[in-house]
Amino acid sequence: MRLVIARCSVDYAGRLTAHLPSAPRLILVKADGSVSIHADDRAYKPLNWMSPPCTLKEGTGEDEGVWTVVNKAGEKLIITMEEILHDSSHELGVDPGLIKDGVEAHLQELLADRIETLGDGYTLIRREYMTAIGPVDILCRDADGGTVAVEIKRRGEIDGVEQLTRYLELLNRDPHLAPVRGVFAAQEIKPQARVLATDRGINCQILDYDALRGIEDDKLRLF
Repeated sequence: MRLVIARCSVDYAGRLTAHLPSAPRLILVKADGSVSIHADDRAYKPLNWMSPPCTLKEGTGEDEGVWTVVNKAGEKLIITMEEILHDSSHELGVDPGLIKDGVEAHLQELLADRIETLGDGYTLIRREYMTAIGPVDILCRDADGGTVAVEIKRRGEIDGVEQLTRYLELLNRDPHLAPVRGVFAAQEIKPQARVLATDRGINCQILDYDALRGIEDDKLRLF
């Protein structure tokens, strides 16, 4: 990963146009080719970014100090450097992925054993399907034979949707698996996470921990 802190302006040219005026910012260039620009606020969301696959070209001569990032759709992120305050690169290696707490790990085990919870005709391919950016919780097939990647959380929030999105982008490059669709499964899913998942074509599934464990609800029911 390359970390650059610079005073810069940023222009995006694509389906829409956007401009960030000159200011000190953090620029992350990751090994997967993605480039993101951050300010000194927001917990995780960049001001602007370009997802892989994309290419970064650093200008020379008259264009020195101008970085141009282009994705496969021809959209451009143009970063004009005015002053570089810091520039360093670090080898992070393969990330082992998020280590789940006991409940999430048990939810994964239970859902794998009862994969039909996701729908009739579902079959398990495997748990902890390893990718270059970490393991997918569950990889399975639906009744039509389509590949489905499942991300499991105890509490479903936006970062979980982002994590599943990254897995889907990678899995859909594999011709033996594509097309791969996603299911975001949790005991509770926050409204913002549900909106983001729906916008990205990811299905949401509420998991009943007790039902998966085979424990009957002791509340009185009319039907």
